[in-house]
Amino acid sequence: MEPPSGFLATLWNFICFLPYFIGLLLLGTVKGIVLCPLICLIIGIGNTAIILGLWPVHFVWTYYCILSAEQFGPVLKMVVCISILPLQLILWPVVGIVGSVLGGAAYGLLSPVFETFQAVGEGKTNQLYHCFYDGTVSTVKGSFTVVRDFMDVCYHTYFSVMDDLKTQGPPDAKYYEIRLLYLPGAVLAGVIGFMVDMPLISFIAMCKSPYMLFKGWHRLFHDLIGREGPFLETICVPFAGLAILVWPLAVVGAVLGSMVASIFYGAYAGVVVYQESSLWMGLRYIVASLAIYDEYSNDILDMPEGSCFPRLTYRKKTESLRTTSRAPSFSKHRSLKHAPSFNNPMIELKPLEVMDSLFKECKRYGEILVSEGTITAQDLADAKSSKGSRVISTGLPACCLLQTLLRSAKANSPGILLIDNCTEITSSNRPKDTIYDWFLNPLLIIKDQIKAENLTESEELYLGKLVLLSGDPVRLKNTNIGSPPESERKQAELDALARRLQGITKSISRYPTYRRRFDELVKALSDELGQNNDGSSSKPTSGPNTISRSKSAFARLFSQKSFSFTNKTSNHGGDPESQLKERDVTIA
Repeated sequence: MEPPSGFLATLWNFICFLPYFIGLLLLGTVKGIVLCPLICLIIGIGNTAIILGLWPVHFVWTYYCILSAEQFGPVLKMVVCISILPLQLILWPVVGIVGSVLGGAAYGLLSPVFETFQAVGEGKTNQLYHCFYDGTVSTVKGSFTVVRDFMDVCYHTYFSVMDDLKTQGPPDAKYYEIRLLYLPGAVLAGVIGFMVDMPLISFIAMCKSPYMLFKGWHRLFHDLIGREGPFLETICVPFAGLAILVWPLAVVGAVLGSMVASIFYGAYAGVVVYQESSLWMGLRYIVASLAIYDEYSNDILDMPEGSCFPRLTYRKKTESLRTTSRAPSFSKHRSLKHAPSFNNPMIELKPLEVMDSLFKECKRYGEILVSEGTITAQDLADAKSSKGSRVISTGLPACCLLQTLLRSAKANSPGILLIDNCTEITSSNRPKDTIYDWFLNPLLIIKDQIKAENLTESEELYLGKLVLLSGDPVRLKNTNIGSPPESERKQAELDALARRLQGITKSISRYPTYRRRFDELVKALSDELGQNNDGSSSKPTSGPNTISRSKSAFARLFSQKSFSFTNKTSNHGGDPESQLKERDVTIA
């Protein structure tokens, strides 16, 4: 559906849009009001029980890991255990319970509203039925999923992080220590910074909030009436009115966020004092922080550059000035005036689909390894138990990442090349969320290193088995993973690549939703192993086994559905249609 042209057509489109939008909003709001108490109760009670039930364990284990950590010196351990940990452990139940109740209420109220609008999207059939049904049962199921994922974070993620803290040695054989001489000055500067920055930054944010409100409304109304920007696509039109209505909430959230951030922003003066060994530098930072925030907010709101506060230097070394030069150079493309206007249809961004796609590929590749006998019944049993299996939990996902990097390196792709050999994701078209920087940039570096190694086929097989089994040293030693490279230098480089992929995968495993999907993967591989055992016991082996191998789901790890970028055709070769056909893999 093309945007209307002409003033009368635009006005008529807007008049027809209002009852359509108001009806959907009222229906979604009614569903949200009905479900909000139930969802708030489920998430509130579930998360509260988890927090209070695990709090004694967290209290004891946190102190034990801090005191056992070899990378912390005795004075630092004393300071942390006496002045920092008690406050955090006392505040954690309060903040966690209050946040669970508020988050549950917000989820129960807003989720039905958004799903009601999504029910009228293009391509959906029986839209009237979905308008009433969507956002009801799915919201209730989602609330239980939230509690499950919160349990995984509080249990599996917590113990994974603390075990690393306890077992990792100090870097460069020198543990971290604290200098008590500068500690009183750092505390004093932190308190002064908090007392100065919080009221002044809050005052600046409240003074600029009306400008942000009307500036945002002007842009949203302009895009809605003219069907430009993110509202060019027909499916996004119902969200236009919703965005206009909730924009004041976004402004209030920005002000509250500035108030909360000002606490840590001002307290950072204590860090400056400790790093620079000078109380005077900490006081100069307090003044400079006001100018940094003022200039940053001017850039975001497209206001005149500069600040009424002086921008003092608070670092002694000139090379450290790079840390203070970020604020005034914030790019204006992030401002409201220069916000991006999309000429192409907007693609919905669903970051959690990244994890879904990864585990779909892990399931496909894991079934092959189970058929080959590389993944054994003992591995699956260990994965189900509290002992855990590094082969499945980190080795298998790391192997899937390695295959994608090998494919991208062979195609001379500047980014991550997908399975269709036509679409790639690079640092320029990736989602702008910070979390993707943490993983995409290291993966791009590893891909360039693999390309520079110019691996042979035998070396690729060796590296794949090394990545899969390097988490289990005993298993790695007793398994034939192929002939290592003749050069000791190249073998060391491959070992380093395997460790880095294992480390990246281990970091990914600590994020919410990973453990739930991992349990589903283990169950699927156990069923596959059971079917193989039943088939081998009931049928005579008259030839090689074959399994059906379909299109790799790992291609959707950086797919168009998961990320907001447009497919582009490259010269990497390959017919996309031929990639979609099923093919049989013969296993000797």
